[in-house]
Amino acid sequence: MSELENTNRSGDSRNPDNMMLQVQELYAGYYRDLHILQGVNLSAEKGKLTTVLGANGVGKSTLLKAIYGFLTPQAGKVLIDGKDVVGTPTHQLIDMGLAYIPQHTGIFKFMSVEENLMMGAYTFRKDRVRMRRRIEDNYQRFPILKEKRRQLAGELSGGQQRMVELGRTLMTDPKVVLVDEPTAGLAKLLSEEVYQMLVDLRDREGKTIILVDQEIRQALKIADYVYVLELGRNKFNGPAEEFTDLEKAFWV
Repeated sequence: MSELENTNRSGDSRNPDNMMLQVQELYAGYYRDLHILQGVNLSAEKGKLTTVLGANGVGKSTLLKAIYGFLTPQAGKVLIDGKDVVGTPTHQLIDMGLAYIPQHTGIFKFMSVEENLMMGAYTFRKDRVRMRRRIEDNYQRFPILKEKRRQLAGELSGGQQRMVELGRTLMTDPKVVLVDEPTAGLAKLLSEEVYQMLVDLRDREGKTIILVDQEIRQALKIADYVYVLELGRNKFNGPAEEFTDLEKAFWV
């Protein structure tokens, strides 16, 4: 029996006290009684990057939407720091430290870079000091954005637009960042930049990241822990270093 099979039959051996976010027996979908997610379980460790992989249509993006409150699960729990947040409005989840970056870039292309960043501070827009501090934090993370702060966001490269979107998301200083296929449609070089941004957020700032991705090999390179979904259910899970046999993990 391989180490990967052993890991899944014996269960998750990580310390549950280290988990920032947990999904337990989650059922969710877009129509009543038609569940795309069928009892999915997931645990994201503090300060680690957890990757969710699987073929198209298995429920990866649906999982993120259910966690973030865009979909209300029919059953199951979503725990943040041990508190069940199912049914909590999305704006309250943001205040609790959850953030979400969708697959398709959602920047305001006819607004400047800095105006886009300011939109990320909408929930505390009256606190100008805090807003300015968060903007300066982003300029330290992404110096190129400071150079281009007055430029229209739509004029930036694809990778820089992703920086703007990531920076806007980080304005709330989230504990957990949900990221849905961040390199979709980007050239290889720009994709590498985006993955490095995620690594820096984990390693330099201790952010907990849950990444949904189709780029299997790239995702495995940066992941700490991996889940594979199949037809809305857990198929495999384990430390990233144990996913050495891609054919067995994904096609059997």
